[in-house]
Order: sequence, then structure tokens, then C-alpha cells
Amino acid sequence: MHQIRDNERVPKRNRRRNRSAEPQRKPMGEPLLGTTAIAVARDAVVELGEGDVGVHLGVMRTGEHTATHRFAADVPGYGGWEWVAVVACAPDSERITVNEVALQPGSGALRAPDWVPYADRVRPGDLGPGDVMPPRPGDGRLIDAAELGDTSGPDRPAIPCQKTGKRLTRRGLDETLHRWRGSDFGPTSEFARYAALHCGSCAFWVPLPEKVMGSFGVCTNEYAADGHVAHSGYGCGAHSDTPPADALGQPEGTAFDDESTVEF
Repeated sequence: MHQIRDNERVPKRNRRRNRSAEPQRKPMGEPLLGTTAIAVARDAVVELGEGDVGVHLGVMRTGEHTATHRFAADVPGYGGWEWVAVVACAPDSERITVNEVALQPGSGALRAPDWVPYADRVRPGDLGPGDVMPPRPGDGRLIDAAELGDTSGPDRPAIPCQKTGKRLTRRGLDETLHRWRGSDFGPTSEFARYAALHCGSCAFWVPLPEKVMGSFGVCTNEYAADGHVAHSGYGCGAHSDTPPADALGQPEGTAFDDESTVEF
């Protein structure tokens, strides 16, 4: 038996024996990528019974001992979606187990739009006969009469009304005026740009209280913007001072017959 002294090199035969004594580890996760794993994953999706399972689309390693297999899905209403099955394999084992099965959107899949609460989906013009749409809680356009307190702030009433417990706030009125200015009956609309005469000088335009509504009024011409609130800078071709069209076919003078008898 060879005795090793301090700092002496280990004989080669001993070093070889030490290396061969170490256990050989198998490559981790390889069973997760093979045909057996594909078959196990497919069987798990089929067992779910939620739709047809198509061709195998690919596999992705998601961890040292897990992988995700993808299959084409043929489910009505889910165009472009894919079945996915997450499989696992314990270290030093080839037994495949299933962690999870799901239907997920693939690239370019048909998806539902982002959810928008009903209150945010309502648009002007959606209210129909018989529909009920109360104000939202905390609507900044309104304030309870009992909560008025200081009337000098931004929520002070803009238009007092004695028949209701609500008041229109300055904010609510300003938002309305801003919306009307940008409407089809505002001063920058297409009609207004091409109009020779504007509402502010039209007899058909009935102005609203200037201190409250600024430069807005109501059109009373049934052939124009009848019944609509219009800005004084709006205009159309039906202005009350629109000049009459040139007459056509009217005589411009008296004809003279130079062959008729002239009496003196």
C-alpha cells in the first residue's frame, strides 16, 4: 500500500479510480422534448374534451424540469388560439407528468376587446325612448342644493333651478359650452367656414342669456339648423339677410318697334 506524504502527488491509478466512482447524471429534461412527452401532452388535452386537438406546433422549455407543448386548436369562436400542456419530469426519471392544460391565444389570435364598463360605453345619441339613465354617483356636472355652502368655488351653481334639488355647476356648463363650440354648429364647422353671413346677425337666431351661455343661441329656421343650439359664429346659406338670387328671364327694358306708326 502506497503511503502519501504531505504535498506528495496522488498516483494516477488512484485518480482514475476516484473519477470512475462518481455517478454519471443523465441530461436533465430531455424526455420532456421527445415523442413520449408529445403523446402525453396530447392525451391530456384530448381528455379535457373542450374541442378538437390539431397538429403539434412546438415545445418550449420553461424550466429545468418542465416544458410547454403547443397544439393547434379547432374551437368555434377561438380562431388562432392554441392548446398548451405543461409537462414535467422528475430528476433522473423519464416518467412524464402533466402540470396544466389550457387554451391560450396564439400570434394573431381573435380576442375580445378590452372590457369597458357600461357607464363608459354610453355615447351621445344612445338614449332611446323609454330608456332610463340617471346621473352617475358623484357626477361633477351636478351638485345637491343642500351641499352648496360656499358658492364662490369651481362647483358653484351656474344655472339656479328652484324645481329640483340639483344645480348645474360651472364645470358642467363650461364642459357643455366647450362641446358645443366643437360641434357641427360651432364656429369652426364646415358650414361656418363657407358661410358668407353668420348666426349672430340672423333674425332666425334667438340668443340665449349671454351671462350664462355666452355666444350661443337657438336657430328657428326650419330649413336650416332648426331647434339646434348654434354659436353666433356659425352660419349657413339660409341667413335672414341672404340676398335673393338674380332673377332669370326677366325683361331689362321696354322693346321699341321702329316700324310702328308714330303719333305726334
